[in-house]
Amino acid sequence: MFRTLVKTETLRDQGEQIDVRYFEIRTLRGLRRFSAEIALSAGDRIILDDDSLTNLEARAVRLMPATLYCRRLAKTTAA
Repeated sequence: MFRTLVKTETLRDQGEQIDVRYFEIRTLRGLRRFSAEIALSAGDRIILDDDSLTNLEARAVRLMPATLYCRRLAKTTAA
């Protein structure tokens, strides 16, 4: 199965810019699935998937700030 890039966007949260790439994948049964790759840093990525690109975009916007907050919190407590 091959992924096809269908959209890219940059999300912003508290001065940080996060790149998001959306892909379309065809399943073996011919159905369309979508995935989003959120690049937080060079080695830190989050992958989301859904049946609908619209739902996936909404999930990425909703989850990204919470994920960044958790990463920041983990850094401050680990130090």
